[in-house]
Amino acid sequence: MSHRLEKVAHLIKEEISLIFLQKIQDPQIGLLTITNVKVTPDLKIARIYVSIYEKEKRETVMKKLDDLKGLIRSKLAGRISLKFVPELNFYLDDTLDYVEKMEGIFKKIREDGIEKGE
Repeated sequence: MSHRLEKVAHLIKEEISLIFLQKIQDPQIGLLTITNVKVTPDLKIARIYVSIYEKEKRETVMKKLDDLKGLIRSKLAGRISLKFVPELNFYLDDTLDYVEKMEGIFKKIREDGIEKGE
């Protein structure tokens, strides 16, 4: 990824995080973190990866984010100066789920090793 694309992605990540903190205070969304932003080389599309703390609400929150896309994009347009504000696509970042699963596996391996006296 070029330096310019990285800078734009970082700027979008910061600004969308601020939009959620300051402008969108919807209790249905709950605790949400923007973990990563990737933009296409033509800067027309931004893929925004979000981590949602409450696992049981993930589907509802993702639908709500999809509904708020236009509002978030218009707020973003007022905060950044690009020729075109990219189309926003939200994706669930399930990295933490993977980490939890791996930690559970490692814990089980350690416990099994202790039981066998290794």
